[in-house]
Amino acid sequence: MPFAVPPRSLSLLLGLCAALALGGAPQGLMAQGTGSVNPARGSAGTPRASLTVAEARAAANRFLEAAKTRDANLRYALFSPELKRISSPAIVAERIRSEPVLRSWTLLSVRGGLSTTTVEASLDTADGTRDLFMVFNDRGELEGYHFDLTDADTAKVARDFVVALSAGQFLTARSFLSLPKQEEFSAAALRTKWQELQRQTGSFVKVGRVLEVDRADDTRLVLVSTEFRDVTDSLFVILNANNEIVGVNFPQEPVRPRQFKRSTAPEARP
Repeated sequence: MPFAVPPRSLSLLLGLCAALALGGAPQGLMAQGTGSVNPARGSAGTPRASLTVAEARAAANRFLEAAKTRDANLRYALFSPELKRISSPAIVAERIRSEPVLRSWTLLSVRGGLSTTTVEASLDTADGTRDLFMVFNDRGELEGYHFDLTDADTAKVARDFVVALSAGQFLTARSFLSLPKQEEFSAAALRTKWQELQRQTGSFVKVGRVLEVDRADDTRLVLVSTEFRDVTDSLFVILNANNEIVGVNFPQEPVRPRQFKRSTAPEARP
């Protein structure tokens, strides 16, 4: 039967999430063709942005061309060293098999930060149009990415996140996080959390029921029932109004089934 979460559960779980505080969608993206990423680039005392607009657009085009040709080796070569450590061409190839064919793209905007640059693109794929945010370091290597899933089913987003974790697709799993969360929570950190969980629960078996159990104005709480070798437990996934994951609560002490103990006392005779 369906179950309800007590009214105070959502706020409590938000405070317990391993991914920490809430984050929002990227704001203030700069329109293309307006000059350098940071208007004060090079000014005394002003942080320099990682890439110029031209450099950022070139990096985005390189990555999207690799995606269009479905070249796993080239795509992997464009990763940052940090991403390469938790991925491989074989993992990328597995991911490509589940992706829709990319037909063309339009670069929309560029946003510069202190150490990374974010490029927004609209992709024309075999499954329709998708908006993508790509994050590059100062060498034009991919640090992370994020698809706009505002109109997607919330429970499906949470399920796809856990499925990506279970398949070792940690870069893909990280793409479901909001961009501010990605800055705080690396793909390597996701891998560590997942490995730590399986040391307690046994190896992953399958994802079971996925249920949105609470919804507020700007947050959604989804329970993902996950079966492991030794136990079945629930992962709590917190999403914002744009269906970006902003919190994940990996159970610290998985609930294990109680063992039945036969009574040793003599049976009463009538």
